[in-house]
Amino acid sequence: MPANNSFQDFVKRQPLWRFVVAGVAVVAVLFLVFRGGGRGPGFEGATFAARRGPLNITVLEGGSLQSIESQQIKCEVRVGYQGTKILRIVDEGYLVTDTDVKNGKVLIELDSSEIDNQIVQQEIQFQAGAASFTDAQQNYEIQRNQNVSDIKATEQKERFARMDFDKYLGEKVAEDLVQKYDMDKPVLLPVEPPRADGPIVPGAGPDADAANRAVRMLADAPPAGPSITLKAPTPNPAPSPSTPTPTPVTPAAPEAAPPAPEPAAIDFAPYADLDHLGAGQAKQMLRKLEDDLQVAQKELKQATNTLSGTRRLFERGFVTRTDLERDEIAMDNVNLKVQTAETAKALFLKYEFVKAAEQAASAYTETVRELDRAKKAAISKLAQTEARLRSAEAQYNVQLRRRKELVEQKDNCIIKATKPGLVVYGGGRDDGNYYGGEERIREGATVRERQAIITIPNLTRMEVTVKIHESYIKKVKKGQKAKVTIDAFPDQILEAEVTKVAVLPDSQNRWMNPDLKVYMTDLSIGGTHDWVKPGMSAKVEIFVDRLDDVVQIPVQAVVPDGGQQVCYVNTGFKTEKRVIQTGQFNDEFIEVVAGLKEGEKILLRPPSIGPEEIAPTSDKPVEATEKAPPVATGKA
Repeated sequence: MPANNSFQDFVKRQPLWRFVVAGVAVVAVLFLVFRGGGRGPGFEGATFAARRGPLNITVLEGGSLQSIESQQIKCEVRVGYQGTKILRIVDEGYLVTDTDVKNGKVLIELDSSEIDNQIVQQEIQFQAGAASFTDAQQNYEIQRNQNVSDIKATEQKERFARMDFDKYLGEKVAEDLVQKYDMDKPVLLPVEPPRADGPIVPGAGPDADAANRAVRMLADAPPAGPSITLKAPTPNPAPSPSTPTPTPVTPAAPEAAPPAPEPAAIDFAPYADLDHLGAGQAKQMLRKLEDDLQVAQKELKQATNTLSGTRRLFERGFVTRTDLERDEIAMDNVNLKVQTAETAKALFLKYEFVKAAEQAASAYTETVRELDRAKKAAISKLAQTEARLRSAEAQYNVQLRRRKELVEQKDNCIIKATKPGLVVYGGGRDDGNYYGGEERIREGATVRERQAIITIPNLTRMEVTVKIHESYIKKVKKGQKAKVTIDAFPDQILEAEVTKVAVLPDSQNRWMNPDLKVYMTDLSIGGTHDWVKPGMSAKVEIFVDRLDDVVQIPVQAVVPDGGQQVCYVNTGFKTEKRVIQTGQFNDEFIEVVAGLKEGEKILLRPPSIGPEEIAPTSDKPVEATEKAPPVATGKA
């Protein structure tokens, strides 16, 4: 009570002008608060003094950790669309050690009962195919040897026929006739062109290679003797570069076959002479006939002389008529003998010589044709046998490959550890379980071929993947440094480096939100950290640039206005809208190149008063070199 009385006494003692001054001061303060740029501590009237200093240009985004290198184990068992069941699988989160890899620890065991049944059935088919292949090989060897025997026998027959021909006419005459009439070459008759539905054209089709090889083998074989060699086929022979590849022949339109040429008749008349015949059987026979004729002619001459002398003696009476008649009979006999010798010679030259010569020539020519037929038959038989061999070999290889695949499929049912790491069910970030409807990985679950069962990431090399907005992607480059903060360990800051920037926006995000374009960016974390696990959430701050001495203000204080960037400056007694020129920016601050000085106070948000209460902008426009993004809110 005494205190109140003393205050009242103090007020009564003060002059009136002091109260007037105090009232004016209060009114001025209220005017400045409600009419000036700073409207008190409210959010709408919050200000910030433009400052000068270093500005780090960074891009801040969130992402998740993952391993740079990881082993993805997929189901390699092919048992149809129904899949196969997981009998055993290690627990998720199990840490595979080097000892587990060395001991071959089983990570996954799949059901192999269906594969066991297929192996039994395939073994039966494989044994049947192996038997057929062995039989085809033996038949090929038999046919090859039979072809050699047939060709050798025919060549021997042809050689003997030629010897008989040389023996009869003489070697020189026989050779002249062979060369003149091409007797050593088979007569090739014209073949009717094949029809479209006719037989296979030689040189085309699946048996062409076998036929061509048989032709080459027979063509390279010597004419006779045991030196003929036919090579057995090797499995899947590679085509020789020097051997032309047979090309299919398109059957031509049927045409009338020309008449077959008649073999030229051999004229043996010029050789019916001892002077033209060689030292052969025909010459020997002709010489004998001529010798017989000469002997008969000499005997006729002697008988004629004897008969002439006997007649003179008979006329003188020195001999009897009986002696005369005896000599006449002898002369008649010798005369008949001469006629017989002449006739025998004429018949030989006209008939027997020609007949025997033609028979010898025909026998030789026929053996030449027979040898040609034998070679062609050998080619055909060998080609057919080799085709059967190739078919049996192909079937055998198919069965063998199928058998091997089934054994490999059975081995794929047991999956062992090959690399150390942490076991994670599914395929990690590339896992398609979210879209394919696969069953959750567990014991008893069914997995299909190529489905990822577990992933073992390498924890020594980790990376963080973030999605960069399209407005910032131009600033992010490969090789830029960054800081990574793990949400679970906010006090730990990791060093990182940009290793990959996507060229195209994320396709998954494009389908979910077509208006938002983000680019997947990978950053490699330096060093090895045991506490870093795949899937952890992290924040990444990528250092794009550093400005050493620039004027900067909060990014939310800059607003677009008519194609320019403006901010609202508090001058103390009024609010001024000012056009500024901006530069680079980060998530919090933006560089002011022109239009604003250090220390000037700006509103952090546009004022809500009418435009008539805001001072107009300066008449001198300020051009902006880089427009700031349209930001409504941000960090102060």
